[in-house]
Amino acid sequence: MDNPPVYAVRLRRRRRIPPLRKGVYLLPNLFTSAGLFSGFYSIICTLNKWYWLAAVMILVAQLCDALDGRIARLTRSTSSFGIQYDSLADLVAFGVAPGILVYQWALRPWGRWGWLAASLYVTCGALRLARFNVQIASVEKRYFVGLPIPAAAGVIAATVLLWLWLGGEGETGKHITMLLVIFAVAGLMVSEIRYYSFKEIRFHHRHPFPVLLGLIVLIYLTVGTPQVMLFLGIGSYALSGPLMALGRRLTGRPLQPAAGAESPPVRAVVLDKPGQGR
Repeated sequence: MDNPPVYAVRLRRRRRIPPLRKGVYLLPNLFTSAGLFSGFYSIICTLNKWYWLAAVMILVAQLCDALDGRIARLTRSTSSFGIQYDSLADLVAFGVAPGILVYQWALRPWGRWGWLAASLYVTCGALRLARFNVQIASVEKRYFVGLPIPAAAGVIAATVLLWLWLGGEGETGKHITMLLVIFAVAGLMVSEIRYYSFKEIRFHHRHPFPVLLGLIVLIYLTVGTPQVMLFLGIGSYALSGPLMALGRRLTGRPLQPAAGAESPPVRAVVLDKPGQGR
């Protein structure tokens, strides 16, 4: 008995709509664009030797970068497009702009070694962002691995502002100081040192009254002497990672919870900068 013929039926595959065809979220990406514009304008200011304004625009870009991720999470408008766009904007605002600023302002007399030092900073910043794009690991939510690139750019901008506020005296000291600073922040960006992410702070929750009083005093001091307070704040954050690592090594505390110990569930966190989550 012959077997009945078998006919192949071709199934229609469901078309997958490209993510961008659905559109992009406007509000967080507008803040990202503002940060990109601030970084590019900082480069223009550096080329015109407006070093004070160039440093201020880097700090403005830092503010925009802190807001875009938080707005995206609050409005539930996170997207892969926003993550990639934010990283590209960060490379300009916190990588290229500070590198050009520090070279033009302080490293130019070093000649070849000056622009090599500045390019090393930009390269480490790019590596920092590349690690952010491809490496999502199960680490503690409250910590990030390596110095965030906005904080590294903030160290450079705050140092320039403080130096100009003090009168800009001591050209030789400026050249040596910024060379050491650029090497230090470049190394911290690609290091495995952990930094506190401030993600567990909830400003919309109740806090003790002294916390409010302390924040008010901090705001008053920042308004009174912004150059000093910005330098102390950003510089303290950059040093907090190595100091915490040194303290753990001296006290013998492990970096991870001991085996068998109960610990809260680990959540995936982006290894980049505080407030990032887009």
